[in-house]
This record gives sequence, structure tokens and C-alpha cells, in this order.
Amino acid sequence: MATSRELPPVAWRLVGFVVAVKLLLHLAASGSYGYFRDELYFLDCARHLQWGYVDDAPGIVWLFKAALLAGGSLPVVRALAALGGAVTVLSASLLARELGGKGFAQAFAGLCVLAAPIFLAMDGVLCVGAWEPLFWMGCVLLALRIARTGDSRLWLWFGLVAGLGLLLKYTMGLVLLCFLVAMALTPLRREFRKPAFWAGVGLALLLFLPALLWQVRNHFPLLTDMENIRREGKNVVLGPLAFVKQQIEFLDPLLLPVWLAGLVALFRRREARVLGWFYLLLLGAMILLHGKNYYLAAIYPMLFAAGAVALEAALDRWRWSRAKAWPRAVPAAGVAATFLLFVPVFVPLLPPQKLHAYQVRLGLKPERAEVSHAGPLDQVLGDQFGWPEMAQEVARIYASLPPEERAKTGIYAGNYGEAGAINQFGPALGLPTAICAHQADSYWGLPAVEPANLICLGCSREGLEGHFDSVTEVAVHHSPWGMAEENRPIYLGRGLRTPLHTIWPRITHWN
Repeated sequence: MATSRELPPVAWRLVGFVVAVKLLLHLAASGSYGYFRDELYFLDCARHLQWGYVDDAPGIVWLFKAALLAGGSLPVVRALAALGGAVTVLSASLLARELGGKGFAQAFAGLCVLAAPIFLAMDGVLCVGAWEPLFWMGCVLLALRIARTGDSRLWLWFGLVAGLGLLLKYTMGLVLLCFLVAMALTPLRREFRKPAFWAGVGLALLLFLPALLWQVRNHFPLLTDMENIRREGKNVVLGPLAFVKQQIEFLDPLLLPVWLAGLVALFRRREARVLGWFYLLLLGAMILLHGKNYYLAAIYPMLFAAGAVALEAALDRWRWSRAKAWPRAVPAAGVAATFLLFVPVFVPLLPPQKLHAYQVRLGLKPERAEVSHAGPLDQVLGDQFGWPEMAQEVARIYASLPPEERAKTGIYAGNYGEAGAINQFGPALGLPTAICAHQADSYWGLPAVEPANLICLGCSREGLEGHFDSVTEVAVHHSPWGMAEENRPIYLGRGLRTPLHTIWPRITHWN
């Protein structure tokens, strides 16, 4: 590993090529299917900016606000996701350089991130996962440089990145806690005695303070939401072995030797040992807290970088290989081959029927992270189908009503995806804003003027009949490639017996 001496130059041609492939791949696929369920929700949140939400920190919503200001179209939203993915690839290459890696290690680290299925899937939609690695890897890069050079002034930059990471996702708090424990286990604990370290801590807390105060003022809805998830058994709970197995699978089993070698290499190097402990502590925390299988994904660019440097060093020690290209070309070609194999599975370049057939033929359909989501495609892809058609069906029903009845009719959405679809596509179809009591929509979903009738999405007849004089099934929404839970009847409830504001606390549901 490089110490305080000069680092190798950045191999911009090689690294830039890998980054460009990542960016152009996701841009090419950006308009293939449709908005993802959570994208519709976050667009809705961006129309109601706050310092916090029931289930998310405000940072992800700021990205969607930027997308709305640029028009809010699907290509604009997906361009932001592609940009996040490209920077994640770049971060792996820069980490490899910080570890002393030359051109091959830098490019190979980026290539591993490019080929990993989890990043192919997550970077195809604008979600927290597309941008989270930037903040994790930003902190890792700064910590590594502090350990290597002793420049404690960099803790202020660490605090800035950590604070912005906390505003993107609250899980960053667990990440930072694990990193502090890792510091205490290594020589980097000497930094605890330096004012610059605590200045960085103070900056991170200061940046996070508005979001924390929002949670306090609203009685910590995030904790309530998390408890509801646990109580309702929403997520697939994995044991330790199953969790590790799925890490191996979504990173590509072929890449297991790379990131395992990276973990070993971190422990063998004094300046980087803190990062080895950091990974193990975070892995243990995610298993103990029953995190979803992909919650740890943002840490792996670090291990790919360390593994790439270890591979390069091994090849350099192999004396006769220095004058030949093939010892480096073989592992790079192997990773590139798996990249080409996995792209049609996780990136929507094929029509859905061909994509599904390809997934079935290879047996590569991803594991579910949530119990209830089912469909012919995995959730990230399946949840991109059916939303415009749902809004069109509601518009047809709404337009068929007599004018006097239409004026007294609203639209009730059972979940935030349905509400997001109505609010995204509905204005062009002449629909009113959706009424929704799910997640953050519960804060703004109650209309100022209450309707007498409701077109109801995602509801059961039995649940509606106690609230209306009459309930009629007026359509059945069905999207063959969408998620099964959305393929349900649409009801028209006439004569709402109890005002919505009266029953709102009872129908509000956070996961």
C-alpha cells in the first residue's frame, strides 16, 4: 500500500472507459419500461418538501425535486440514477488508487462494480441505493487518506460527507457507529484525541440536525414505521448464512475471490485495517438487525478496490508476467463476460417477455427482499409496469360519471404507489389529486373539501362496505408484467357515511 509517498496517477483512459460504459448503459435503458413504484412516491414527496418523511430522510427527495424542476420526465429521473451509478464505479477506481493501485487495479475495481448484479439493478432506478455508495465510499476514501498521511484536517471533509449521507438515509448513522468502533480497534483511534476529528463530528451533526428535529417534532415516525415492519413481518428475515449467501449471489459468485481477497488484504495492511474491521462490524450489525439483503451493498466497492490492488500486486510479483498482457487480460475478460451475461437480466434492454424468458432460462431471478411482492419479474422491474394504465382506467371511470356526481367524487389510493401514479399521470387526464393515508402521503393526503364518493384503488369490498351507502365494482386493473398485488378490482363507493377527517387516524397506515 502507498503511504505518504506520491500515489500512482489516475489511469483516466481506462477508468473513464469503464465509467462511460456504466453511464451510457443506464441512459440507454432509461425509458424502456416505466416509473418504478418508489419513484412515483418520491415525486409526490418532492411536491411536499419537508425535512423528513415517515420512511425516508429528505436527501433522496431533494434529488427528485431537482428532477421535477427539470421536467420530471422518466429520462430525467433515470439520468440522475445513472449518474449516481457512474460515480460509484469511479469511487471504486479512486479507492484502488488510494490503496496504491496502478492502472490495472483502478480499471479492474471499476469493472467489478460495473459487473455486479446488485449495482446493475439498483442503478437502473432513482432510489437511495443509486446514491448511497457515494457517501459511504467518500467517507472510506477520506479515512484511508487520513490513516495513510496523518492529515487530520480531512476530518472536516469527512464530517461534511457523513452529514450529507445522514440526510440521504438514516442508515448512515449505523455505518458511522460501526466505523467509530472500527477506529477504536485500530491505531486510527489516536485521532480521537485531535480537535479536528471532533470538529468533523460536530459538522456532521449540525448538517443532520434539521432532519433530527423534524423527527422529534413528529414523534419519531421512522421508529413507528420500523416497528410496524417488524410486527407485520413485511421483510424477508434472513439468518446469518442465508444473508451471506445472498451477498455472494447478488455480487456474482465469480467475484467472490476478488472481494474476499480484498478483505484479507485490508487486514494485512496497517493503514487499512480499520476498513476490514468496518466491513465485519457492519456485516454483523446488518445480520443482527435483520436488514434487507441489499442494505450492505454500498460497502462492496471498497472490497473490490482492495481486491483489485491485491490481484495487481500478485501479478507484479509474478516476474515473467510483467512483460505479457494476458495474465491481466484473463481476469478482466472473465468479469466482462459475466457483465454481458447479467446485463439482460437486470437492465431493461429487452421487452418484458424476452427478459422473463432469459431470466428463467438462466435461473437468475433475484431473491425477494419483501414477503408480499410477487410477479413474473423481480420487484425492481415488475413495479415499473401498469401505473399509466391504472391512471387511464380511473380517468375512464371518472369521466363516465354524470357531471354533478363527478364534482363530488374523489380518488382514494390504498398505497403510495397508486397515489403517485394518479398524481403523476392524472393531471393530464383531468383527475383530481389522490387521497391517500399510506406512509408520508398521510401528512398531505386529506383533501380540504371532502368528497361524497370515492373511486377506490387497492381496497377490498368488505373493507369499503362499512363506510359507504353502496359499493360497486367498476373495473379490474390487470397488468401482466406488473406486481400481482396491484391486479385488483377498482370500486366506486357512493355516499361516504363518515367524514374522512374523522376516520383518518384509523385508516392511516405506515407499512
